[in-house]
Order: sequence, then structure tokens, then C-alpha cells
Amino acid sequence: MDLSEYRATALEKERTADLLRILPRGRTSVLDLGARDGHFSRLLPQYFPAVTALDLTMPVFAWERVTKVAGDATNLPFPDEAFDCVFCAEVLEHIPAVATACREMARVAKHEIVIGVPYRQDTRVGRTTCLTCAKHNSPWGHVHAFDEARLRTLFPALRVIRKSFVGVNREHANWLSTALMDWAGNPWGTYAQEEPCVHCGARLVPPPAERPVWRKMCSAAAARINRIQRAFVRPHGNWIHIVFSK
Repeated sequence: MDLSEYRATALEKERTADLLRILPRGRTSVLDLGARDGHFSRLLPQYFPAVTALDLTMPVFAWERVTKVAGDATNLPFPDEAFDCVFCAEVLEHIPAVATACREMARVAKHEIVIGVPYRQDTRVGRTTCLTCAKHNSPWGHVHAFDEARLRTLFPALRVIRKSFVGVNREHANWLSTALMDWAGNPWGTYAQEEPCVHCGARLVPPPAERPVWRKMCSAAAARINRIQRAFVRPHGNWIHIVFSK
């Protein structure tokens, strides 16, 4: 997946602008947890004099006034209250031990934690089938879905001081369309993602274009069921952004 193209989309620009809008002001230091390509690490020095960018492997970007660190979100290599603010966007949905990661964020944050995650995502929509191990994967390697209530339970000692939503989502599946799409091999899953199979680590690639007729019939039926259901789904935000305060 070309992240530069993704960052240039109108919806991604809107998401970025909203996260920057809700940032705490007047703080000195921030931890960008799950820095990935450094998109936010490059922007955060406009708001914080000291920025630390952490990812599982040492980030490869080089931005002025940004310190890079390799580390695990579930065992952060920092003392208590090491940062005025912790910034974490599009990360929690990828972490299996998410409760542990949230406790670590609360530990190293002195004042605020800024969270951005997909909102009420139906992870059955767009899921993939690994050609190596034949197991199914949620789209984009997401292993969790969130709403406001769940986020509050992950940070029980903190209070919400800001909340916003970006985008519109009305995508939803059901057990029948999910089963049909699985039988079809999930031909329209998110195979452009860079995240590998969560089960075996293999790169996810779409099934062959030439598929048995019965598989094509299954996927066509699943798509039709989802289109019909979509008309009755109440739309909601695509992302939720929350600022917690200690």
C-alpha cells in the first residue's frame, strides 16, 4: 500500500486535521506511539517542543526535533509520567494485548492521552483469506473494534475532555453474507494492505481471478445481501477521536 497516496486522500486529510485540532495546547513533550511512516511525528513539533516517535522497529524517517525509539507499546521503555501527552492514532486496533498497552500509556502520560481509532468497525467487511494458511483475517490487520464505551473501560481512571468523529460509515455484514464470502475465498478483501496474515505472517494476496463458478456465486450473493442490508444501517462516524485527561 502506498501510504503517500493514502495520506493525500480528502478523508485522510480531514482525519489528520481533526486530530491536530484536538491536541492539548501549552504542553512541552509528546510521545507519538506507533509512529509508522512518521506522518504525525513530522507535524507534532508544531505543537510540542519535544517529540518522541516510537514503533516496534526503529523508525526510518528523520524529522527535526523528533527523537526516535524502538519499543513495544505493551512495555514502554520510559518512566512514569515521562511525557506531558501521549498521542496514539490508528494503533490500538492492531495490538492484541490492547488493555496492557492502554495501561502503559496511562502510566507514561502526565496529563493527556489522544486516541484515534476506527469507530464501531464491522471487521467482517473487507476481510481476507490467507492463501498460505487458509485462515481469515480482519481488514488492515485490525484485531479490535471500538466504541466510546469500550475506550472508557480501557482508561478507567481518566476522564474524557474532548471527543469528535470523522467520516461516515454504514458498512455492515451479517453471519450469512460473511459465511458466503468466506466460502468464496474473500476475493474483495483488503489485500492491498501492508499488514501480513495475523495467523502465519505470510503476505496476503488475493485469490486467483479464475475461480470455480460456485465460489463466484457465493461472493455475488454475499455482495447483494450486504448492499440490501446497507440501506437499513444507520450511518455513524468512521473514526472516533478522544482526548483523555488524568
